[in-house]
Amino acid sequence: MTSLIEQAARRLEQLRQAGVVLPEESATAAPAVTTPLEKSVASVEAALAAQEQSDAAEASNASTNAAQANAISRRVELDLDALAAQGFVTPNAGRTQLADQYRVIKRPLIKNAMGKGAATLNHANLIMVTSALAGEGKSFTSLNLALSIAAELDNTVMLVDADVARPSMLRMLGLPQGPGLLDVLEQRYDMAEVMMRTNVDKLTLLPSGTPHQRATEILASDAMSNLLDDMAKRYPDRIIIFDSPPLLLTTESRVLASHMGQIVVVVRAESTAQSAVMQALATIETCPLKMMLLNQASNDASGSYGTGYGYGYGYGYGDSGDAAKS
Repeated sequence: MTSLIEQAARRLEQLRQAGVVLPEESATAAPAVTTPLEKSVASVEAALAAQEQSDAAEASNASTNAAQANAISRRVELDLDALAAQGFVTPNAGRTQLADQYRVIKRPLIKNAMGKGAATLNHANLIMVTSALAGEGKSFTSLNLALSIAAELDNTVMLVDADVARPSMLRMLGLPQGPGLLDVLEQRYDMAEVMMRTNVDKLTLLPSGTPHQRATEILASDAMSNLLDDMAKRYPDRIIIFDSPPLLLTTESRVLASHMGQIVVVVRAESTAQSAVMQALATIETCPLKMMLLNQASNDASGSYGTGYGYGYGYGYGDSGDAAKS
């Protein structure tokens, strides 16, 4: 009997040290009374039962929170066959000339984003894709670039439709419009509620959100700065592509550019005037790294045009060099 009492006493002391409130200790004014064996055993059993209930409740809450988080993030199914038919680089589509060109295009961007480039950049994993004017293929480039990066083994990618004046990402993907970036900045939704997980494992989408007449001011706000800083630092393996408005048609893109680590300027071959390109580049001259991407460059000596891409890049537009013909 003495052994059982000693074991019970040791167990009681262990529970006290673990912070478990024992039933007889809840009444602070209760007098100290020598506890018989039956009471000691009952106390231990009651304390163990209380601890088990507490552990079960914590596990249940954790499971519920995880389920709620998964339920909040919407999952959408992309029609990969339809995208491939439109000329997009899709997973398991086989090796194509366009897929190879995007492998070349993305490599320096990924290298810089992961801090392995020639210079250290702030927010290097935030990449803005823009153009001087409309119709140069920036949205097509943004989506293809995101799909190509999603094929990487070591990186994930988020595609953000930041063309808040004329959003096109959801339309290109055949998805209905919904809340997004502007709604998060207006604090109407949390980020987890508007993000879209896709059937491309490493690709997440963030729509532009509800149109707003003061979109420029919202993008220039402290809320935007804080959001981008959080996005850049939350996941070290994530690269975030922003499909931005044309530089010469809106002011939103210039505001957005000030937060970016890298900027890709899409130029349509034999179409965009050199003066327009130079004027567009002048609006983002303070950005440390700008890359030029030549869209629909000539594919052969006859001068015919296809879906080929060329690219050139450098620090500052004066160093961008000639775009390589594909």
